[in-house]
Amino acid sequence: MITMTSVFSITDRLVMSILMEDIKAEFALTDTQMGLLAGVAFTMFYVIMGIPIARLADRFNRRNILSISIIVWSGMTALCGMAAGFVSLFLARGGVGIGEAGGAPPSLSIIADYFRRQELSRAMSLYSTGATMGTVTGLMAGGYFADLLGWRMTFVVLGIPGILLGIVILLTVREPRRGTFAEPGTATGEGDDLVTTLLSLARNAVYVRVALANALAIIVAYAFSIWMAPILLRNFDLSTTEVGFYLGLAFIFGGVPGLLLGGWMADYFAKWDLRWRAWLCAMALPLALPVLCLSLILEDFMPVLVAYALGYGLLVFTQGPALSVLQSSVLPAQRALATSLAFLLTNILGQAVGSLLVGSMSDSFSQEYGTQSLNYAVIVLSIFATIPAVLAYIWTGSALGKSEETPGETQVTTN
Repeated sequence: MITMTSVFSITDRLVMSILMEDIKAEFALTDTQMGLLAGVAFTMFYVIMGIPIARLADRFNRRNILSISIIVWSGMTALCGMAAGFVSLFLARGGVGIGEAGGAPPSLSIIADYFRRQELSRAMSLYSTGATMGTVTGLMAGGYFADLLGWRMTFVVLGIPGILLGIVILLTVREPRRGTFAEPGTATGEGDDLVTTLLSLARNAVYVRVALANALAIIVAYAFSIWMAPILLRNFDLSTTEVGFYLGLAFIFGGVPGLLLGGWMADYFAKWDLRWRAWLCAMALPLALPVLCLSLILEDFMPVLVAYALGYGLLVFTQGPALSVLQSSVLPAQRALATSLAFLLTNILGQAVGSLLVGSMSDSFSQEYGTQSLNYAVIVLSIFATIPAVLAYIWTGSALGKSEETPGETQVTTN
């Protein structure tokens, strides 16, 4: 059920990608403005609400907070279809961000209390498949309904089911005991005030490093997830439905195996050395970058699709290991806030700054490169994000202990 919330979250967040060209045409917008709608509008409100909601999730019933949040963001997604122009659509997208601020933090905190440490990378990988399937749903369903009903009704059709999911979660998901798998006598962080908790996280070398590394890698993931559909629509003679369908297949056949393999390998190698969870991420990203860039310069559609599927699979290989390190490095009562802060960073860098940079670079490249201006903008951003991401994962490995420790003990290393 929690993985399904991730599906709905990313569907509602990224359906904008497949609808961009239609919205841009109706409102006569630039790529820079579309970058603002796709990234900045969502992230600005997500950042404002992220810490307060996460703090509530560390103190009160996480299932209830998750349920209310999905109802809010799904309702705001439906309202996007009623936008009269740039400003109203910007505000509706902001409402989606407010709701989604209460999505991942309680979700990951709950999962960490359902699975033991040696199972956590696989559990986080399975949860992360929700993001891939949400992207698939947003692209496939979004493309189909855009051609059938128009972009406005597409927002409505994809938003309403999330409201029902929120009600089902409230009635079916059990709230686990916080710190279920913590060793007896291990600190949980309960009762710490906000300042104490923030200082503890800031001194936690593993947490700080993996949050930074993951955020840098997510810049690349967002760049492709948001802009690949417009790139294909501009460069190939395909309908919106066709682009959504084929991109959806690429995400399924690349993303799902990549996520599951990353989680399994991380748990397997971590039996001997915990640092493999970071090292595997550092190895996967340099393999992903050239393949992803190749997908943007090939001229035939099917080779583009195959290269993109392979590159995306290597890229998301990192998610299970990274999220397991993130959750296991902090105290049980810090998990929601720690997740919120980490996801604030990924959304600021990946969805807000990254989207805006790609849009503005595309506008500046348009006179020289024409319809391929977006291609080169994404390539430039991906190169400049991947290199420091690799270094950050290597840096994370140096802060991890060699063997499994009790929850919270990995944070004894300070910056």
